[in-house]
Amino acid sequence: MTDHADAGFDAGPSTGTALTQSLGSGLSPGLEAMEDAAAVSTRKGGARLDLGAASWALYQGARDPYVNLIVIYVFFPYFATAVVGDPVKGQSLVADIATVCGLCVALSAPLLGASIDKIGRRKPLLLLMTTLMLPLLVGVWWIKPGLSGLGLGLASVVLGLQGVVFAYSDLLHNSMLTRAATPRQAPYASGLALSLGNFFSVFMLVFVLWAFALPGKVDWPIIPRHPLFGLDPLKHETDRIVGPVVAACLAVLAIPLFLFTPDAPASDVGVFNALGQGYAGLKATVRSLKGHTSAAVFLGSRMLYTDGMSALLVFMGVFAAGVMHWHILELLAYGVLLSIFAVIGGQVGALLDAHLGPRRAVQIEILAAACGLFCLLGMGADKVLFIPYDPAAHAPLWRGPIWRTLPEAAFLATGCFNAVFITAQIASSRTFLTRLAPPGQSAAFFGLYALSSTATAWLGSALVRIFTGLFKSQQAGFLPVAMLLVLGFIGMLFVKHDGKEGVA
Repeated sequence: MTDHADAGFDAGPSTGTALTQSLGSGLSPGLEAMEDAAAVSTRKGGARLDLGAASWALYQGARDPYVNLIVIYVFFPYFATAVVGDPVKGQSLVADIATVCGLCVALSAPLLGASIDKIGRRKPLLLLMTTLMLPLLVGVWWIKPGLSGLGLGLASVVLGLQGVVFAYSDLLHNSMLTRAATPRQAPYASGLALSLGNFFSVFMLVFVLWAFALPGKVDWPIIPRHPLFGLDPLKHETDRIVGPVVAACLAVLAIPLFLFTPDAPASDVGVFNALGQGYAGLKATVRSLKGHTSAAVFLGSRMLYTDGMSALLVFMGVFAAGVMHWHILELLAYGVLLSIFAVIGGQVGALLDAHLGPRRAVQIEILAAACGLFCLLGMGADKVLFIPYDPAAHAPLWRGPIWRTLPEAAFLATGCFNAVFITAQIASSRTFLTRLAPPGQSAAFFGLYALSSTATAWLGSALVRIFTGLFKSQQAGFLPVAMLLVLGFIGMLFVKHDGKEGVA
């Protein structure tokens, strides 16, 4: 199985969050077809995508802006700081939401993914998930500070439901790939989907930056003088508008999939029968690990370090908003810059794989992320790597509107460093499993790969919640994240196969 094949398995965003990495198991039945596709494409060159395959890929661009704008960089940080009113309590509440969401997905998604082929048509369910997502996204407009909007309880339900519905839509969308594209087209459709997801995520970050965050802050010719639509930053309307903006993106870009992408045929298997068969398939998949010690140890280790890195991504914006006192302008620019460095991370992962082998590459990437996290713990608006620093006593680094102090520049550099190695480990981990999977068992092993993403998707967030509440500190909340990375690294030391050739 080549790298092209497993690219089709995880067509989702590279953010790796509990909300984004929790699903993907729906693709496992089609991995063998994609393995053939990779082999064919390697021999004969590229494949031209038809309208159905391109429409399937475009849906990725429709839904991925939710992760960057709502979860990571804008809305959750605003919710944790301005709505909750206390960054520490806000981080705890966001952790509660992510934990409950992760548990719901962990308990249901593997079974749904294993049963999806038996259920038949995906489009009706995907249309339902997409339709449910739209009012949930628009609804964040009414999540306001104080008592003028939705209360914290109802707001938390809305945000939690978004995560669960997004995860189900991810599974259903991924499971349509083998119908949307021919075996030869599949790797290219998957790659296009990932590219479109990243493109529209960055485009939407830049658009919100241009239309709502920069106006009134800078006097540049290309920037409007005031936020579009007359939005009032003092009422946090420029933060809350991201929900309706993401909803509009989803509503428009999702349409081609429902019009042009082929669906699976209807099935005469009842829902309960399908779930029963799916459960039997899950058990068989788990049993396939018997006799493959390196693969079993790797998947167990990956559960730990992936949970840690997913938590680091989910809370990255919340942490920056609370610790560095950043607002929408800084956070949007932060998101754009980190997205660029994430692309670099994919290339770093490939280089490390090629020169050191994927096992060693994963170990280096985990250690690098752990070091980056340790540096983050020593950052603050008035300190750099645990050393106190008074920005008022020093001249600004430049005359720009953001990131004018040394602590901000150091925090930014550390975030970019983490983005590189978090993305690199996603690429290297997938490559490593392609070397560990025995011939003819790629589908089963990538099913286990997906299961290892969902089984403990709640763990990182739960530990962040416990430590944040216990020590009343955002930095302390990240200590268990470092612990998960260290445990994952230790587990990788017991993986005997180097991944350079052969099968474990």
